[in-house]
Amino acid sequence: MSTNPTFAEALGVWARIGLLSFGGPAGQIALMHKMVVDDHKWLTEQQFLNALNFCMLLPGPEAMQLATYAGWRLHGVKGGLAAGLLFVLPGAAVVLALAFIYAVLGDVPIIEAVFLGVKAAVLVIVIEALLRIAKRALKRSADWIIAAASFIAIFFFDAPFPLIIFAAALIGAALGNTHVPSNPERHVPVPLARTAGTIALWLGIWLVPLGVIALALGPSHILSQTGLFFSKLAIVTFGGAYAVLAYMAQQAVETHGWLSAGEMLDGLGLAETTPGPLILVTEFVGTLAAYRSGDGPAWLMGFAGAVVTLWATFAPCFLWIFTGAPFIERIGSNARLSGALGGVTAAVVGVILNLALWFALHVLFATVTPVTHGLLRLWTPDFTTFNWLAGALSLLAAILLLWRHMGVLSVLAICAGLGLAVRLVM
Repeated sequence: MSTNPTFAEALGVWARIGLLSFGGPAGQIALMHKMVVDDHKWLTEQQFLNALNFCMLLPGPEAMQLATYAGWRLHGVKGGLAAGLLFVLPGAAVVLALAFIYAVLGDVPIIEAVFLGVKAAVLVIVIEALLRIAKRALKRSADWIIAAASFIAIFFFDAPFPLIIFAAALIGAALGNTHVPSNPERHVPVPLARTAGTIALWLGIWLVPLGVIALALGPSHILSQTGLFFSKLAIVTFGGAYAVLAYMAQQAVETHGWLSAGEMLDGLGLAETTPGPLILVTEFVGTLAAYRSGDGPAWLMGFAGAVVTLWATFAPCFLWIFTGAPFIERIGSNARLSGALGGVTAAVVGVILNLALWFALHVLFATVTPVTHGLLRLWTPDFTTFNWLAGALSLLAAILLLWRHMGVLSVLAICAGLGLAVRLVM
């Protein structure tokens, strides 16, 4: 590894990564690898891979956490905060602006036409993510069984997402992983008191402000509810935004009624078109929920909802990284933890398949009703409400994305433009 850069030099690179981090975690990690490993040689290939494997074990956006680790490795906590915040804040600012525009104009027919094309493209983007992750994750027969069981549990029996992830991690840990380094490097032990102090500090930074809000406003206030909800979500967001969307939609749409299934799709479409982690879709949800709550001036509440959501979503990421960073290379050589990661990744395949079907039903049909038979739940579409334009745009998106391998932003733009054009003509 080359001589460490100055903090100012590193700051410029973290800012550039934050502004250019389009295309989801795969593209973001590739960009980071090019800049940090290939171009500047601030981390070796093995150090980068060890950190990536660790971040994939954690809840939360792995690309943002990888950036935080790289910054920590170079300049300690100050560097980690700079790299992590610069990875998130540019996209967060854009999503906030778009969420406010959506809150005001979302029911305008022309806006709805644009978002119909966005939804059609997002459906195919989720399918592409499913295929990509399945190819990487399902290597053993046990992986296929875990993925199938996870899909059946969440789609047909409405099993809680955290329970599925926990069970998959236990099974994966029991199976272990034989593909770990046989001669891990030796590292200086980290004092227990230092680790405990880091945990206490960042738990306080994460939870104390949210607790103050709940005490001041009451547990039924929208800011208290969103702080609690997105804090719980931050603990179970294994597998990235696509995997957790099923759980978030179940709670935000069906339980809390903060927005509709179609609006959830619109939010993911906005997050796809902005820099930063896709989990910024949570900011969209929190902004709309607070904006519509009636608990105060709409614009002020929307802004406060965005801040609370971002805090609850990303403060835990710094807790995970600053606590685990000194142990990363040791953890990478642990067969049980690597096996747990494999189990979680296999379960994520089943969860994303559930999300793809849920999206498809709500994009292609105007009316979809959950029908229960005892413990069994079936999403049943009204076939007379099939949307031919959504079907045609989804087919086009599949051709452009899966066959022609066109970029995500280009496919989103084409589908949105065609949705608008058809609306103007008809």
